[in-house]
Amino acid sequence: MERQKIFDNTEVAFQLKSDTELERAHFLFKMISIEPLVKIGTAVTNFAIKANLPVEGLIRSTVFDHFCGGVNEDDCLDIIERMYELGVSSVLDYSVEGKESEAHFDAAMEKTLKIIRFSEEKDSMPIAVFKPTGFGRFHLYQKKGEGKPFTADEQAEWDRVVDRFDKVCKLGKERDVEILIDAEESWMQDAADQLVTEMMRKYNTESTIVYNTLQMYRHDRMDFLKAEHEVAKKEGFLLGYKIVRGAYMEKENDRALEKGYLSPICESKQATDINFNDAVKYILDNLDTISLFAGTHNEESSYLVMDLMQKKNIENADNRVWFGQLFGMSDNISFNLANLGYNVAKYVPFGPVKDVMPYLIRRAEENTSVAGQTGRELMLIKKEKARRKLK
Repeated sequence: MERQKIFDNTEVAFQLKSDTELERAHFLFKMISIEPLVKIGTAVTNFAIKANLPVEGLIRSTVFDHFCGGVNEDDCLDIIERMYELGVSSVLDYSVEGKESEAHFDAAMEKTLKIIRFSEEKDSMPIAVFKPTGFGRFHLYQKKGEGKPFTADEQAEWDRVVDRFDKVCKLGKERDVEILIDAEESWMQDAADQLVTEMMRKYNTESTIVYNTLQMYRHDRMDFLKAEHEVAKKEGFLLGYKIVRGAYMEKENDRALEKGYLSPICESKQATDINFNDAVKYILDNLDTISLFAGTHNEESSYLVMDLMQKKNIENADNRVWFGQLFGMSDNISFNLANLGYNVAKYVPFGPVKDVMPYLIRRAEENTSVAGQTGRELMLIKKEKARRKLK
């Protein structure tokens, strides 16, 4: 089939990148492809930031500018509008991690509310996102999920977490901005899942506003999806799911080994791929009651969604089906899909350079560990550089 080659079109993929930006991308992915270099670079960067060495300028002009939109929302506007001219929407992602105070949780909520208000005015930003641990302490989710009783103070703290979720989802409903809620480690996820389902029950009545995230490297997620679907059908609300493979594999396996329980992670990459594709099929079979946000950098899975949509006569621009990739990665998927009229959104992280470093380090480590990902990026960049030389 001719369109099976659409992701090889580098002219469409990199049309927003200048020659200089293409060179920078080539340099970065070359560095990321060398695993020992990533480990050393991570350690040196962490040390430099903690020691307050003047490295922010260097980080800003290299890895930060490639993977992030800017240090604040306004900083991101130029790239958001330029991507939207080519049909790619943006999900502004306040990527500050590891903060644990009530003041920080309130600030993250206010930042998300601001983004929703911001999004309402811009067609280019139809979706907002937040992490559960951006709105409350990890330990609190874990304790809640394990069914352990809260102290009076913890209960009051949890009530504030629920209130933050509610304020964001309520505003999303009022302003018709969809809300993606990320998934995190399995041992805190049960409480987050219950809370997100509660938000869906409340706000996904006429259309899908609230989306949970399913990490399909967990072997229990298909059963969870089906069970949630039964509840939603019975109670008459709509479901939304962002389907991803997952981002905490080593941590999950290490903890399971240390504590002596069966790891929640699928036994192989192939099993994860099957799980991911099964979830996509299930949702597209039930599109009248479940909306899909396919968060994937995998070309085969992207083709699968396209093929199923075609077989089921689902229009490319049907708002119940979205594709999503991270800013700075898989432009060959994002821009070629948008070129055919599919709904595509890039996650655009932003925040102060220092605070966004944990996110950037995870991106570098993830690219190093995902077989073929970095090699594919490099191959496409080289192909585009060669194409431009021939012009």
